[in-house]
Amino acid sequence: MDTPLILVTNDDGVHAAGIRSLADALGGLGEVWVVAPDREVSACSQSLTLVRPLRAERVAERVYAVDGTPADCVNLALVKLLPRRPQLVAAGINRGGNLGDDVFYSGTVGGAREGTFFGIPSIAVSLAARSDLDYAPSAEIACRIAALVLERGLPERTLLNINVPQGRPQAIAFTVQGRRDHEGTILEGLDPRSKTYYWI
Repeated sequence: MDTPLILVTNDDGVHAAGIRSLADALGGLGEVWVVAPDREVSACSQSLTLVRPLRAERVAERVYAVDGTPADCVNLALVKLLPRRPQLVAAGINRGGNLGDDVFYSGTVGGAREGTFFGIPSIAVSLAARSDLDYAPSAEIACRIAALVLERGLPERTLLNINVPQGRPQAIAFTVQGRRDHEGTILEGLDPRSKTYYWI
């Protein structure tokens, strides 16, 4: 059997520490290709860029930076950049959790979901922390779950959204998607030219 090909993307950008940790960890399972946004594009969901052309820059061997969203990256990788069809799409490791209703906003989850649209087993991985970030435990758990997915597959159009708390988790629990009450917090201010701006 051929060595599995694994596509890695994220929404924190191709140079983010989380994607490097994930790609390094998955390297023991197969041939890893990274195709990710050239900058942070958090909360872009599964949006596609349709009003302008996309550009992909090769930044290292099997690593491309794309001026688009994670869903753009998955599309471009599958249709144009990869030498063959991957056996897994892995998105992350996201800086901060993707829990409850926030999965609908998440570009990381959107990248994984795009993989499922192509019929490829997909996982999204997030480190549920914002400071003192240590991606190693998340990468280890992602690798364990990725190995199982490569071996057993997933049901059609199903992805695993993995959230790892800071520290060294002692166990893995499967659960259902929760909900979050949205407060609709928007900050209002004035820019240096006395024009009103809003910050969600």
